[in-house]
Amino acid sequence: MQRFFGAILALMVLVSCKEKKELVQQLEPQEPVQKPIVKHFGFNLDDFNTVYDTIKRGETFGELMLKNKVDYPKIYSISENYKDTFDVRKVMVGKPYILLKSKDTAEAAEVFIYQNDKINYTVVDFRDSSAYAYKGKRKVKSLEREVAGVIENNLSETLDKLGVDYNVTIDLSEIYAWTIDFFRLEKGDKFKVIYDERFINDSVYAGRGPIKAALFEHKGTPIYAFPYVTDSLKNILDYYDQDANNLRSTFLRAPIKFGYRLSSRYNLKRRIAYYGYKVRPHKGTDYAAPIGTPIIATADGTVTESTRRGGNGRYVKIRHNGTYSTQYLHMKKQKVKRGEFVRQGDVIGWVGMTGNTGGPHVCYRFWKNGRQVDPLREKLPAAEPIADSLRTEYLSHIDPLKTQLDCIEYVIPEPELEGDQLTLNP
Repeated sequence: MQRFFGAILALMVLVSCKEKKELVQQLEPQEPVQKPIVKHFGFNLDDFNTVYDTIKRGETFGELMLKNKVDYPKIYSISENYKDTFDVRKVMVGKPYILLKSKDTAEAAEVFIYQNDKINYTVVDFRDSSAYAYKGKRKVKSLEREVAGVIENNLSETLDKLGVDYNVTIDLSEIYAWTIDFFRLEKGDKFKVIYDERFINDSVYAGRGPIKAALFEHKGTPIYAFPYVTDSLKNILDYYDQDANNLRSTFLRAPIKFGYRLSSRYNLKRRIAYYGYKVRPHKGTDYAAPIGTPIIATADGTVTESTRRGGNGRYVKIRHNGTYSTQYLHMKKQKVKRGEFVRQGDVIGWVGMTGNTGGPHVCYRFWKNGRQVDPLREKLPAAEPIADSLRTEYLSHIDPLKTQLDCIEYVIPEPELEGDQLTLNP
């Protein structure tokens, strides 16, 4: 019995000690929980009164800073001494900025952060006796994305339904510009593409990276595309197919970039009502586009004519070599002069309506051995393939990318049904 009461007493002491310890812990002052410091653009915003705004129409950097109590000598110093870093004359209407103001009663601006784009920004710091400016970049995370689709109407619409950045459409059209006529895609053509999407803070979309690999199946013929640098010293990058052939040709398919309409083809038997349905051959290929659309040279060459004449209106003609020449009619204005050497893709003028034309477009004419021919039917010369010394290395490099492309499944978007077409599953 004595041993039993001893155990009870020990238990009571243990419980009492535990309660006393908990009471002491409650009475002891607790360490304050430290709030984590979150920095934006390298600054702890809690240290300032923060203002978010955008550049207004007619607003200048100087006026904005004076209004926020920055001394004029500091404004002048930034304007004169940091032109290469921050040209105050080029602040753009609508661009966002952040003002970090002092927390005292003066509330003077101490830091101005100008957001050039989603990734790049410029900081103007007024806290020192002599203000200074510097550029910065926000941290960006890249996530690889695989996309595959089947053409219903056009590439742009199909990619848009898949939620893909429009710039990917442009990238694909430029990669395949020499091998596929994007004005003449067919329903059922297929594509696959691998590229990176960039994000800030894991959620804010900040654009796409270059295309890592692509496959376009046009009229049943698959054409792969892989980027590869063949000259590391000059950093020359081109896209090549599965057989190491360069996808680039010596000529582009069209004198304007993807997104505009082929309105009239080369036709030697064309009849026009205005002329009594007499045969009036059309030896050019017309691309309709808004006035002011840039017109580009389809290949390297020397400008032999840049003038205005009769029904051609303002035009440019380029001699590419002893075999080929091209001509670009109805320009609003030319950008090049006779005798200039131009590179493929250079802007040589802008779409207009000069000469005989019923609407804004560029009439593209193509000469081979002094005779006008249909450029869309010509088998244009290709650029050089990968050198034999690099071929084995290239094929080894693309092998995993090709396998990855082949494993991507095509996605066919569900048709959009009207309200009265919707039915419930039984």
